[in-house]
Parts: sequence; C-alpha cells; structure tokens
Amino acid sequence: MGDEEKQGRLVWNHSTHIPGLIPILKRLTQCPGIQTITPGVISSVRSHAPQLKLKISVPIRGGYKVIARQGKTVQEVFVLTTLDQTQLEVAILQSLA
Repeated sequence: MGDEEKQGRLVWNHSTHIPGLIPILKRLTQCPGIQTITPGVISSVRSHAPQLKLKISVPIRGGYKVIARQGKTVQEVFVLTTLDQTQLEVAILQSLA
C-alpha cells in the first residue's frame, strides 16, 4: 500500500437521507483528512432552504457536526476529520460545487 492517501468512508446508519446529500458526502470522503462521515437524525423545520446547504454546527470529539438543510428538512451529519474548521468549510464548498 505505501504512503498513498486513504479515502474516508461513508457510514449508512439510516435508510432516509435528504435528496442529493449522499453524492455530496461521497465527494467529501475523497478529501484528504476526512476519515468518517455519518449521516444522522433527519427532521423537519419551519424555515425553508430552497437549495441544499451544509453548515458546520459544533465541534465534536475528533471532528464536527454538520447540518444539511434542504426545503423544510434538516439532517445531522457527523464528520470525523483531522482538518480544522476552516479547512472543512473549504472542503464542503468544493464538494457542493
């Protein structure tokens, strides 16, 4: 194997996801420094987000909790990473593009 960069992995805990979220998370797993991405609880909110957005919420042990929003649906996404918050924000923007 040698020194080649390991790709992160996407954990499938739930059967439901925000439409379009999984392809973005798969792209994010290819970013160096991303170890594990786990989509979490999905719920409904009152406010409406017309486009899919990912926003870093709070630091967790070993990474960050990210909130994915689209329409009136939100989903927690847990990202275990060695990246700092700014680097993760850039990686998220690149995976959304």
